[in-house]
Amino acid sequence: MKEHKRSLLRNNAVQSLLASLLCILIGLLVGYVVLLLINPAGAGEAITTIVKNFMTYSRRNAQLKYLGSTLVKTAPLLMCSLSVLFAYKVGLFNIGAAGQYVVGAGASLYCALAWHMPWYVCLLAAVAAGAVLGAISGLLKAYCNVNEVISCIMLNWISLYMVNTLLTRVKESASPYTMTLASTNPGAILPELPAFCMAWFNDNQYVTIAIPLAVLAAVAIWVLLEKTRLGYELKATGCNKFAAKYCGMRENKNLILTMAIAGGLAGMGAAMLFLTGFEQWQCTQSSIPGMGFNGIAAAFLGGLNPLGTILSSYFIQHITNGGAYVDKTMYSAQISDFISALIIYLCGFVLFFKFALNNWLDRREEKKAAEEGGKAK
Repeated sequence: MKEHKRSLLRNNAVQSLLASLLCILIGLLVGYVVLLLINPAGAGEAITTIVKNFMTYSRRNAQLKYLGSTLVKTAPLLMCSLSVLFAYKVGLFNIGAAGQYVVGAGASLYCALAWHMPWYVCLLAAVAAGAVLGAISGLLKAYCNVNEVISCIMLNWISLYMVNTLLTRVKESASPYTMTLASTNPGAILPELPAFCMAWFNDNQYVTIAIPLAVLAAVAIWVLLEKTRLGYELKATGCNKFAAKYCGMRENKNLILTMAIAGGLAGMGAAMLFLTGFEQWQCTQSSIPGMGFNGIAAAFLGGLNPLGTILSSYFIQHITNGGAYVDKTMYSAQISDFISALIIYLCGFVLFFKFALNNWLDRREEKKAAEEGGKAK
């Protein structure tokens, strides 16, 4: 029985789960301490409200509606986390998911608002735009040995200002926001879920096929990485591109393909949000949307597992949305962003937590073996 417990703690999935839960608990604890320092009178209620999110509503219909809104923003976050995860599995750090998300938004909205394309064409345009931007970083890495982090950061800002310029052609005349899909091109809005599914979310109009599509994408990425020859080659290239080349694998092609797939995932994530009509693009924004960067946290919090990122993406978005319900007379709504940032920071220590756990298990087994050896003598 003891042996079973030891082997369970050695399991990589269990270790990832424990490390992720520890990150969450520490992040919430530190957030609670900060709330106490700001205003101790409402700290307990505030942290509870953040964690509860839409459950703060007493009516079930309201809870279901705002659950749907949380899921609407979870879908693009999940796609960005898959983008980061996929590249990381192949030995690349795709910090450019933010820029690929931006060009995906730009391509989908321009096709919808300027060219009046149907939703599926707009979705494919977003995937293609993200893939092209990702492939540029892959090309620079493969043939010029340019670190993908540097090229991605530069492309993030180029993408933002390029998309801002492009979308000014389809913005409202009296505001910096793009025109609404509902009034300009309703055919570009992603289809809603079947009627019986919409009832689960109190007929929230923004709940679309984007949610199941994102989950299917996570499953597809897991299958690709774990069950296919291509996935094996990509991971082998990431481990050692020189060994992969020696084995007959085309390492440069694999690097470019990896970044293109990663970029396509992030671009698709943007379309999954903006083609619902849930948000409009602000053409004057001077900061890169945080969705791509939050994808890094979701990927590590999910244990770098495509299926684990489904839960981690939802949790991060749940906490972020929960900040809207705190008492504004005591705390800023951005306190939830602060807690999310803490968890994001702690996600960098997930691998360290697993390393420390394995060291502790090794010492415990050595001590046990020494004790058993002494008794045998």
